Amino acid sequence: MLRKKVSGVTPRQGITAVLRDAVPGGAIDRRSFLRNSGLAVGGVAAATSFVGGRVQRAHAAAPKAAGKLETRKSVCTHCSVGCTVIAEVSNGVWIGQEPGWDSPFNLGSHCAKGASIREHAHGERRLKYPMKLEGGKWKRITWDQAIDEIGDQMMKIREESGPDSVYWLGSAKHSNEQAYLMRKFAAYWGTNNVDHQARICHSTTVAGVANTWGYGAMTNSYNDMLNSKAMFFIGSNAAEAHPVAMQHILKAKEQNNAPLIVCDPRFTRTAAHATEYVRFRPGTDVALIWGILYHIFENGWEDKEYIRKRVWGMDSVREEVKKWTPEETEKVTGVPGSQLHRVARTLATNKPGTLVWCMGSTQHANGNDNTRAYCVLQLALGNIGVEGGGANIFRGHDNVQGATDFGVLMDSLPGYYGLATGSWKHWARVWDTDYNYLLSRFENKEMMEAKGIPVSRWFDGVLEDKENIEQRDKVRAMVFWGHAPNSQTRGPDMKKAMEKLDLLVVVDPYPTVTAVMHGRSDNVYVLPAATQLETSGSVTASNRSLQWREKVFEPLFESKVDHEIMYLFAKKFAFDKEMFKNIKVENNEPNVEDTTLEFNKGMWTIGYTGQSPDRLKLHMANQHTFDKRTLKANGGPCDGDYYGLPWPCWGTAELKHPGTPVLYDTSKPVAEGGLCFRARFGVAAPEKWAKGNPDADNLLAVESYPEGSEIKDGYPEITYAMIDKLGWAGDLTAEERAAIEKVAGSSDPEAMGKVNWKVDMSGGLQRVAIKHGLAPFGNAKARTVVWTFPDPVPLHREPLYSPRPDLVASYPTFTDRKLHRLPVLFETIQKKAMEEKLYDSYPIVLTSGRLVEYEGGGDETRSNPWLAELQQNMFVEINPKDANNLGIKDGETVWVEGPEKGKVKVMALVTERVGSGVAFMPFHFGGHFQGEDLRSKYPPGADPYVLGEASNTAQTYGYDAVTQMQESKTTLCKIWRA
Repeated sequence: MLRKKVSGVTPRQGITAVLRDAVPGGAIDRRSFLRNSGLAVGGVAAATSFVGGRVQRAHAAAPKAAGKLETRKSVCTHCSVGCTVIAEVSNGVWIGQEPGWDSPFNLGSHCAKGASIREHAHGERRLKYPMKLEGGKWKRITWDQAIDEIGDQMMKIREESGPDSVYWLGSAKHSNEQAYLMRKFAAYWGTNNVDHQARICHSTTVAGVANTWGYGAMTNSYNDMLNSKAMFFIGSNAAEAHPVAMQHILKAKEQNNAPLIVCDPRFTRTAAHATEYVRFRPGTDVALIWGILYHIFENGWEDKEYIRKRVWGMDSVREEVKKWTPEETEKVTGVPGSQLHRVARTLATNKPGTLVWCMGSTQHANGNDNTRAYCVLQLALGNIGVEGGGANIFRGHDNVQGATDFGVLMDSLPGYYGLATGSWKHWARVWDTDYNYLLSRFENKEMMEAKGIPVSRWFDGVLEDKENIEQRDKVRAMVFWGHAPNSQTRGPDMKKAMEKLDLLVVVDPYPTVTAVMHGRSDNVYVLPAATQLETSGSVTASNRSLQWREKVFEPLFESKVDHEIMYLFAKKFAFDKEMFKNIKVENNEPNVEDTTLEFNKGMWTIGYTGQSPDRLKLHMANQHTFDKRTLKANGGPCDGDYYGLPWPCWGTAELKHPGTPVLYDTSKPVAEGGLCFRARFGVAAPEKWAKGNPDADNLLAVESYPEGSEIKDGYPEITYAMIDKLGWAGDLTAEERAAIEKVAGSSDPEAMGKVNWKVDMSGGLQRVAIKHGLAPFGNAKARTVVWTFPDPVPLHREPLYSPRPDLVASYPTFTDRKLHRLPVLFETIQKKAMEEKLYDSYPIVLTSGRLVEYEGGGDETRSNPWLAELQQNMFVEINPKDANNLGIKDGETVWVEGPEKGKVKVMALVTERVGSGVAFMPFHFGGHFQGEDLRSKYPPGADPYVLGEASNTAQTYGYDAVTQMQESKTTLCKIWRA
């Protein structure tokens, strides 16, 4: 729909027209200029990308009557940096915006997406009222009709096929409160078939990192990178994916003279800033890291004392690393040994150093191996638990961290409690619900504790033979609640599944590609959700800091906030009174602050208990008092707190824990934000990995502990029995002791002794432990061997569709298995690909990634005219050598096809950003499908300005062996002129 300007003319109102028509004459201050011109809603960031046109002489106009101008503080709804947005509101209308100048995160900056956020909220392409597809036509309906019709069908499916036949797909766009209610809703419906975007962006991170040292989250912060003496990026293009974060990164590079090492198959905009760029073959991350570690071990550059005290299993890693000589590493990765020697030396001589990764690293069939290898490298260098160090995992969506923490997952309850009986009983206590009532909502106890189907495989829950699915029936109804399907691989298979569903529901401010790619003529519903700017609540940035959003304005059109929609469905299903028992509901909208206080009662495992609404609002109101490097408040009402109370924020809000800015930092007392590694893997190595030497087999820390600890060594997690044995039980208050007795079901010391810090709802065990300088979760070593994973020590494995048959025999993929209710194929696909020599007919490695202009599936940002004008064409990057061999010129239309026959028709961008034999496509486009333009299928007026093929239509089968993360960074393709 949009066209680039020619001779200053554009069919839509561009910046020239805005300036010509909107700027009054005479003197004008900057803020008024921005507000009146509309630049404050996106044009400032985009202005340099507009060409043509000339600013006309402005003519004075009579001033318009204006109401009282108010400012409201919110958080950008795109990536996870957590940029503050100052909204200017007049008479309930959002008329202008500025970046948050006091925010420690964005420091007065916005990227193009953040600068145009008002258009996201006020966009004319939003869904305006509920609709359903009937006879191939979209029909407007009422909310009552929508809830009744959808609810009736779901209850019929539930009766016929069980609760697991309805899949509730949640969102990384929900606030913490909404994400929490979404997981709670699925529990009361009676299914674990619930998931969200993290499955396909960082689930391998969460699994790999949590199983190395305790928590699966970013250890430090963007701000803390100002303390880094070296920065190592792999699979992360921060300049485009997290552009505001680059101000911290580039400042560290400049002021610390910190080397910036960027490892990526593609020369990205981040790589353009690198002091050392390492181009390696897609899918060889483990080989690359082991190739670096080879030089570190050979030269004795590892931190031996750190390893002795705080790391277990490094000797097993050494045995694997010995195999990765410079010659073998170059053969597999394509990187010369001399370059990796230089990288290793740089990392070893510039400490502390931080390591950053994103989806370029995680979206692989061995993604968990990749993330654990990165952790091992940092442990070998002693870079974890120190300022300027860390594993800094940049998350993609504004609340993908929070939604993950709150258990919008098929394998956990809120707080990563898992699905075991004890976990359900804990949350039943939090919810003030009888455990047996919750059990009755499920098919049976086995299904209550069985991991659900991951979102990456939901369509296999529809297409797979019924006898191969470990639930009563197939998935028959699908609810896309804030999720873009074009962000997932195997587009043609997804389309087939959508056609077979009994019911398809979309809940979103924008219709998403779900509304048009399904190939159906009936029984599709779209429900208009409000944006996060039309409600309040907390959101968790990538560094684990929580921020509180103020409501900017009331929901537009007939849209409703997500938690009201959840309540309406709960009411339809008759579990509203039970689900919202302790949450006030007014005009069908559950109270947000009551919801925060409820999850504060239960999220002990990761420390979401100390961040009350009042404390979070106080932080937002006093952003200016926080240090921009340490994030610590220096005076003022938040004195001593770390901005956003980054979890774990131990104990109750009354304990006033300041939050934890750097995970596992033993230089501070626990009470002041210090920590050690978590003791969650036992106290001694399992028999298979034991050496028979008590010192070698000890999993607890040795001579390492947080400052001020009364135990000067390692110890297991805190239980009542432990503090009783230490003589500290008398420190508990009568109320705390009563709460522990209630969990134990008895005042018997033996029964009470089994109660641990994770289920004590009084917080007493945490309080007493911290009083004596102990971390509630114990004090252990990080482990480099995860004996519960398919590869205990991370291994390189060739991709399923490998371009290197010579390497597959030495580095094969996994064996086929059954996981999360479904069969998962590995060797079957790789063996078939080798037998059919697909590497000959599909000779180019295909990878994908982000653009700075768009985000996620792109429906919101491609519906934003300020952004849409910047990038109007879906494209594939092709190396000049490959393009010349294929007879393709820059700008021509080409077909890109994957080995499973999914294909896309896109524009060729001939560039040396990609190496020969590699092609790259962005994944933000949708609305075209294998050459067909689907614009006419959108609900009237809700089609994005820019449409294009989804890269994932051409992406193939492949899933991580632990989490079922999709493999979208390394498959094969062929390209030809259209």
